[in-house]
Amino acid sequence: MGKALVPADWPPLTDEDVSMVLAGAPAGAVVTWHSPRPMSAAGLVSWPGGTVFVKRHHVSVRTAGQLAAEHAFARHLRARGQPVPAVLRLADGSTATRRGDFVYEAHQLAEGTDLYRDAVSWSPFASPGHARAAGQALARLHLAAAGFAAAERPPGVLTGGCAVTVSADPAAAFGRILASRPDLARYLAGRPWPDDVTRYLLPAIDRAGPLCRRLPRQWGHGDWHPSNLTWTSSGPAAQVAGVLDLGLANRTFAVHDLATALERSTVSWLDLAETGQASADVEAMDALLDGYASVRPLSPAEAAALAEILPVVHVEFALSEVEYFAGVAASAANAALAYDGYLIGHARWFAGPAGSAVLDHLRRRA
Repeated sequence: MGKALVPADWPPLTDEDVSMVLAGAPAGAVVTWHSPRPMSAAGLVSWPGGTVFVKRHHVSVRTAGQLAAEHAFARHLRARGQPVPAVLRLADGSTATRRGDFVYEAHQLAEGTDLYRDAVSWSPFASPGHARAAGQALARLHLAAAGFAAAERPPGVLTGGCAVTVSADPAAAFGRILASRPDLARYLAGRPWPDDVTRYLLPAIDRAGPLCRRLPRQWGHGDWHPSNLTWTSSGPAAQVAGVLDLGLANRTFAVHDLATALERSTVSWLDLAETGQASADVEAMDALLDGYASVRPLSPAEAAALAEILPVVHVEFALSEVEYFAGVAASAANAALAYDGYLIGHARWFAGPAGSAVLDHLRRRA
């Protein structure tokens, strides 16, 4: 949630965990590296079949059915040449198996170098070349994803989407989300959320909605940032070698996914949390967008929508983070950070001088 390491929300993977779920690995699997990400337990596992990546989720965060949607999308992308690691069959023959209160999945290792493995969330690209390569890779993924016809995933814990931001009645869309998510509703009951939504979110949603509702819907990655990519080398001109983590993938629209990529990695949000000030890396923004357009040029309607969706592209995921911390992790401090710093704070920054300059730049590009 910031620049410092924090205790994980879940116990780490153990050798016994992974030996239990990997096919052909009775007591023969060893966890050789633990991911520092706190919201799930994951790691690299060495076993007789080689080295694989195993991830464990609490059932309050992911069910086997939810993971099945991600795995189907991964298979679709791989069949169309995208460098997404293969999802592996586990000991029971499934790709997502439940043991007690946890669900497990396993993936082949991604090709390439994991340059950003130890980077904190929302870290910037190390070079404009990386940003351009990431834009090109995202465009290739969108071209490959266009034929994936699965329905939109419903709102839930630690999920993204666009239900609020494309709604003709966003206030009613907020209400429907709260009605279906009691932990989120209980937390927001203690916050002035109707006033905050009206002041900080609805103006941008009202600008974005009419533009975005005209765009074709399709699946996207949902969490495109440097540490979810692997690279062909450690140099500044490295290309994307592999694409990781479809945990936030959903049926939105291409510009929503592109705006998410900008939001994740080109604004110094961690500085905002510490100092109240943040800056945008406009060079990285332009490099990512130029790379994207070199593979999949934006239509005029998409280009116009990009600047308007950017200030609120995070809304659905931020709500799901508030829900996670309030109801699953039981962390009042992190729930407040997700609400004040993320849900409201990011939109408020885009309405201020620095954020407005970014949006004006994107409008000029359009």
